[in-house]
Amino acid sequence: MVNAKTEPWRAPASPSSPLFVLTRQLPGPAPEMLSAVGKLRLLESRADPATELREAAAVDATVICSQLTDVLDRKFFESAGPQLLAVCNYAAGYDNIDVAAATDHRILVTNTPDVLTTATADHTMGLILAAARRLCEGDAVMRAGRFPGWSPTYMLGADLDGATLALIGYGRIARAVAKRALAFGMRIVYVNTGTAVDEVPGAERVGLAEALRRADVLSIHVPLNSRTRHLIGAEELKAMKPTAIVVNTARGPIIDERALVKALRTGTIAAAGLDVYEREPDLTPGLAECANAVLSPHLGSATRGTRAAMARVCAANAVAVAAGQMPPNAVNPDAR
Repeated sequence: MVNAKTEPWRAPASPSSPLFVLTRQLPGPAPEMLSAVGKLRLLESRADPATELREAAAVDATVICSQLTDVLDRKFFESAGPQLLAVCNYAAGYDNIDVAAATDHRILVTNTPDVLTTATADHTMGLILAAARRLCEGDAVMRAGRFPGWSPTYMLGADLDGATLALIGYGRIARAVAKRALAFGMRIVYVNTGTAVDEVPGAERVGLAEALRRADVLSIHVPLNSRTRHLIGAEELKAMKPTAIVVNTARGPIIDERALVKALRTGTIAAAGLDVYEREPDLTPGLAECANAVLSPHLGSATRGTRAAMARVCAANAVAVAAGQMPPNAVNPDAR
């Protein structure tokens, strides 16, 4: 057996015509890149794609191009056949995949980092602005014909100039948000458990408790795992200012959504801007009725250019694996 700590992953002999299984249709140029070197099978329109995906993994799939909505757990990898070389996730995150199980079965996992940083940071700032200036509330008022006319005290929002943006996590997206926030005159504090790189001028590293206490806007940018699930719950929300705004463009279960609904209803915090949800695509009861919540349907990376770039990276990973090469974005390069 290969020693995963000392020897790199090496693909078995590549099939003459590898089979790439797509759980959903990928934008161009992925189909063209993949079909140039192998066969494609799309499962999205099948009656039971989850079952067919397991069957493909067991029988003939060389590479699976998965989505963040596909749950690939240990049972899935235990049933996979020896011909399955990799799972190439069409996302920067990979919490939908049991990477440890994939590694145990010598199956590579890849993701699509970097290319969605700008789009997600832009979307985060959009949610911050919309929540701070109550844009969705105002839109609803206008559409319902309930605007009473201009008044000095009507629908007042929050100033961003001079406000403190607290970033939970300090990866690429968080730092991109920080740079945008500086243009609005915001002060930046951040919580980071790793080694920060590309420091944003003036940003201050703090602990979680201080970040909660100081935040006028709290923006979440950590991956979902056992340590971050419900990282922001009832106690954390109570520790914040009643004028604070919570924004999440990372993963929904990082926030206890029931606690968030209660905090929005009772005025524990002022507003929230969400692009991801704990039970996505479903909302926790009461969230849709919170006028002080700005809700977008997981659009963080949803620009034509970004989704195409993600497709290119996903396909490049898959093509490399099929050629017996280490893919450029391997999450578990020591797979055994």
